[in-house]
Amino acid sequence: MRAIYNHYKHFGIRTEVMGASFRNVGQIIALAGSDLLTIAPELLAKLAESNEPVTRALDPQAASELELTAVSYDEAGFRYALNADAMATEKLAEGIRAFAADAAKLEQMMLASA
Repeated sequence: MRAIYNHYKHFGIRTEVMGASFRNVGQIIALAGSDLLTIAPELLAKLAESNEPVTRALDPQAASELELTAVSYDEAGFRYALNADAMATEKLAEGIRAFAADAAKLEQMMLASA
């Protein structure tokens, strides 16, 4: 996510970058400064209990000063780059499966309450 954040901020691409699916507080701290973070209540509680300072890890000004090369993909190039990144491919598939399962559960709940 750090690379995505830095790319968008460096090139002034108007979007919000959001981190999600954190498994521990360290992952959250590593992305402090992101535009948006979705944090589970138990991890929020751990953050609230901590006295450790949180320093900004992602900063748009710092990103704007990096030496980065712009990237541009056609569909074939995007698919190739996505498949070359095992973690991105696996996490995307995992997220789609979880979203589909949650949508099916929600649909069943709505049918049961009708």
